[in-house]
Amino acid sequence: MIDPKYFLKGFKSIKGVGSPAIALGASFIAIGALLKNLGFSIQESIFSTFLTYALPGSLVMAESMLIGASLINIFIAVWLVNARLYPMTVALMPLLMHENQPRWKYYLSCHFIAVSSWLIMKDNYEDIEKENRIDFWIGIGTATWSVAIFSTVIGYIASDFLNKDMLIGLAIINPIYFICMMLGAMKTMQISLSVILGAVLGPAFYFFSPEWSILFGGFFAGTIAFFIGEKND
Repeated sequence: MIDPKYFLKGFKSIKGVGSPAIALGASFIAIGALLKNLGFSIQESIFSTFLTYALPGSLVMAESMLIGASLINIFIAVWLVNARLYPMTVALMPLLMHENQPRWKYYLSCHFIAVSSWLIMKDNYEDIEKENRIDFWIGIGTATWSVAIFSTVIGYIASDFLNKDMLIGLAIINPIYFICMMLGAMKTMQISLSVILGAVLGPAFYFFSPEWSILFGGFFAGTIAFFIGEKND
């Protein structure tokens, strides 16, 4: 069973002015309003966040439906954009694995992988004994997941009071927060180079391929930073 002590400790960890849950909530307010404008019912909007729980995936799904994409194309698009969570999973799971914990907890906890919950866990895992980290992580995930669902409802209800510029501003708060966190964590050459090169190469690739510029910029920036960092270690 999940230890309630560590679950609640993880659940409460989203409190505070600097919590990524604030940026997460703001972004999902925009998602809720967007889904209503696309014709979703409030039940469908809640169910979308309940299953997806990832801002880029929700945006891609909504935009794909807006242009009339087929169900299989929407599935592939959301699957591809959420593949970015795989490196986070690889980095996080070794910190959570313990022989005394049942495997079902790890399968359940994979649903909670997101930038916001990942940042909270990375900041706190050293203070939690390894055997109890998975329960702590499930608490974090449940809290941030709940924030996303609740914010979707707020956005859906308040959609008539939010104009286009407000929605755009709310939607990009979470990515901006993540960039700021990355800048604050620039303690290695790889991280510093990847952020700086990404900021340069992303706009540069836009002139050649607007649709693929972010992917190409991120891929080449990360690859160059990795090899330069490895060579100088």
